[in-house]
Amino acid sequence: MPVHTRSIRGTSGVGRFPAVTLGFGEDTEEEKEVPEESNSVKENACRRWLRKVCPCCCPKPNDDDITNTLVTGADDKEDGTNGEKPETGDRQLDELLLKVRSIDLMKSKSGENRTEHHTNLYQRDDFVIRRGQTFQMWITLSRPFNPSTDKIHLQLKTGPLPSVSKGTLVTIPLVEELEDGRWKAAVVRQDGKRIMLSVNSPPTAAIGRYQLTVETHCANGQAVSNHDPANDIYLLFNPWCEDDAVFMDSEVERQEYVLNDIGRAYYGTENQIGERTWNYGQFDDGILAACVFVLEKSGTPPSGWGDPVNVVRVISAMINSPDDGGVLEGNWSGDYSAGTSPTVWSGSVEILKQYHKTSGSPVKYGQCWVFACVVTTVLRCLGIPSRTVTNFSSAHDTDVSLTTDVYLDENLEPIDCLNADSIWNFHVWNDCWMARPDLPPGYGGWQAVDATPQETSQGTYRCGPASLAAVRNGQVYLKHDTPFVFAEVNSDKIYWQRNIDGTFSQIFSEKQSVGHFISTKAVGTDERNDITNLYKYSEGSEEERIAVETACSYGSKAQAYSSSTAKDVTIEVTMDGDGPEMGRDAELTIVLRNSSSEQRTLTLHGQVAVMYYTGVNKATVRKDRTDVDVLPNEVKYLEWTLEYKDYKDQLIDQAALMLTLSGRVKETQQVLATQFSFRLRTPDLIIKPIGAAVVGEKMAVEISFTNPLPQVLKAVVFHAEGLGLLTSRKIHYGDIGSRASVSLTENFVPTLPGPRKLLASLDCKQLTQVHGVADITVGDKSNGTR
Repeated sequence: MPVHTRSIRGTSGVGRFPAVTLGFGEDTEEEKEVPEESNSVKENACRRWLRKVCPCCCPKPNDDDITNTLVTGADDKEDGTNGEKPETGDRQLDELLLKVRSIDLMKSKSGENRTEHHTNLYQRDDFVIRRGQTFQMWITLSRPFNPSTDKIHLQLKTGPLPSVSKGTLVTIPLVEELEDGRWKAAVVRQDGKRIMLSVNSPPTAAIGRYQLTVETHCANGQAVSNHDPANDIYLLFNPWCEDDAVFMDSEVERQEYVLNDIGRAYYGTENQIGERTWNYGQFDDGILAACVFVLEKSGTPPSGWGDPVNVVRVISAMINSPDDGGVLEGNWSGDYSAGTSPTVWSGSVEILKQYHKTSGSPVKYGQCWVFACVVTTVLRCLGIPSRTVTNFSSAHDTDVSLTTDVYLDENLEPIDCLNADSIWNFHVWNDCWMARPDLPPGYGGWQAVDATPQETSQGTYRCGPASLAAVRNGQVYLKHDTPFVFAEVNSDKIYWQRNIDGTFSQIFSEKQSVGHFISTKAVGTDERNDITNLYKYSEGSEEERIAVETACSYGSKAQAYSSSTAKDVTIEVTMDGDGPEMGRDAELTIVLRNSSSEQRTLTLHGQVAVMYYTGVNKATVRKDRTDVDVLPNEVKYLEWTLEYKDYKDQLIDQAALMLTLSGRVKETQQVLATQFSFRLRTPDLIIKPIGAAVVGEKMAVEISFTNPLPQVLKAVVFHAEGLGLLTSRKIHYGDIGSRASVSLTENFVPTLPGPRKLLASLDCKQLTQVHGVADITVGDKSNGTR
């Protein structure tokens, strides 16, 4: 049906409202003479008058079309006979509006959008894209778009209560040039009434399902397209985007941990490891909708769905069912007659589809490997790199003691009512990959998450994400649920005997009984990959014992580990001046202070790792071990050097590194530990103005740079810009030799007087974060110096 627009012409002026009539006299008669459509609702004079006063509040009945149109302005100055204004009919005015006839999101699986966003494997023709990346769309309008008089913007809504401040109601304006990290759109092609838009999204946007509408503005009013569910946008995490918290820089790992829809789960005992293939099916028809339904069913606000830490905690809670009606009901009773035995399942697709189809009725039944495999499906489907992990001889700590406790009576018989801790033959959970800006640097990367309902976390059955780096070092004070995961893989098994007075004494401990052959499927093959070293140091090593004692000092039975007799040795790391330079050996100083009157001997373990700026470790570049004697009351300085050859092939954008030191004092068993983050300084660009700066007159600057690396810089690009000086400019320079110095001259014409800043930067694969700035005072042309 055509749109009914409300005419504001042909009305007599009344008081302060020239476009309002009172519903009687000639106007009323004219309206009565207009034939009504057969399905229209008859209106009385009062309602017609109210509609003319406030058309927004009282729209004309049966206003039905692909757009809702609001006329916001019209020209009153038209020639007429005897001073009367000729009428423009609703249909004529409607034709003057700029309306959306159709939207084409180009969502074909083989199209550029889906292939560029790595979403072409999803088996439905939904529009599935990843955040932090541009996509294209066609809009067909009622007439050709005129950028000088017409305005268009897109609007996205997600969640039950969309809000601008919370990022769930997004207005995407048309701009001339897209900006990284922001919702923006730009016209990149026009073909008659059709325009192609390129749309950019921020890498922090909330994931989920968005409703899309398009609003147009022109001199004759505005029109808003109706929401069409076929144009809903599924926005996912983006492991291919460097600014996304889930960015993973290895393509083979992305192929395995995001795009592989078949995997393996390991079970059995450490001496008899079994394996089974599992169909994750994250791209199967209907699974994406089911995964978004799981998020929606959680009742958590969509504004938090941009943070993978939050999303993982939601999924960890929602895959089990005890307290939130989640996907799977756990059952370890042996009686599965009311549902499906956990051992029967061989994939996640049937489980998720059944949960979605029944509007959130928990599926019967699951055990640990079923919970974990479904988590892998959901996280990979949403774009978070994930893998299924099995821990053999896995401890279940029930009292946050960080130990696995066995209680015996006076006759060394087990006290069943106290022995709540247990060691499972195997337990299956997940690792997921993400930055952890909520933790200190160095704790991003793989995180453990467990959906099997064992213990509650903040009142809900869930676990993680717990940083594997924190677990490995016993830093159980770092969230989330690190103590529980630590106990699963590295708790000591401690035997307690009841005394006559009812107290308990520690009589024996087993230090290597927990956490063996931690396994996951290898990248690119069906082989088993042992990742125990990511969760713990070698059993019995000094580092492993330090981690256990560090962890247990925060547990509820800290007395199980006797504290050192003294804590008289301290350790710190210092750096001279502004720190080491890129391309040179990095030199730091380790300071050991012995405040006692006796000699102290310690073994110092050190390792240095390259880090992303998000805090995710990229690679360990060196490890060392040193035995040190510190004399009574001595302050000992140890020079520590990292050679260029050790780090040159591993550096990334921010050139950040972290030195981790740990050790134990032989005489007192005191544990020492510290971490020191540092970066390799890059050289500045030197910018030197040539001649006077005057508005409207040509001037030049010389940009100089010296390559700090003993290697050639390939395909160097300089960038220069300055408000009032020159617009952004790229200079493709080419290669710069090892340790070579170069300079280039750029000419420009200042356009604004006063103090200005010229900025320049250098970019190439081998070296980043090189920039410079120059202050330039521009004289006005009328009084400038020539």
